[in-house]
Amino acid sequence: MKTERININQITSKAYQPLFDLHHYLKNSTLSPAEFLLIEIRASQINGCAYCLQMHIKDAIDNGEKQYRIHALPVWEESPFFTEDEKIILQMTEQITMISQQGLSDELYQIAMDHFDATKVADIIMAICAINTWNRIGRATLMTPEASQS
Repeated sequence: MKTERININQITSKAYQPLFDLHHYLKNSTLSPAEFLLIEIRASQINGCAYCLQMHIKDAIDNGEKQYRIHALPVWEESPFFTEDEKIILQMTEQITMISQQGLSDELYQIAMDHFDATKVADIIMAICAINTWNRIGRATLMTPEASQS
């Protein structure tokens, strides 16, 4: 049985406002909607955040993302369904999400800087950091998806 946890947004909604502002910025950044959602889904898979995972998969499908690509995300490296840009972004998502293992490697950072401009690299890093924050809130407060989200 789960222990009932607090709802931070109900207790101190002001704490959420900077996260909502960052999310709004990122949705209008150099990231395409598909790139942004791939980051959100892959990080949520790694972090085991059922709430965020359900929400972002639904958003992706509603925005026209193909389900076969979503299903292939855990094995994106072996999948033919992702572009070179997306593969760089997904690799960055994994390395930054699992920051304690090795961090963002110099090699991958340089690949990203050679492939994208500095603004796009900054947007990628911020998007990964943002979803990791949301995942940690979701996991710490035991947020669970509602059946109506499925």
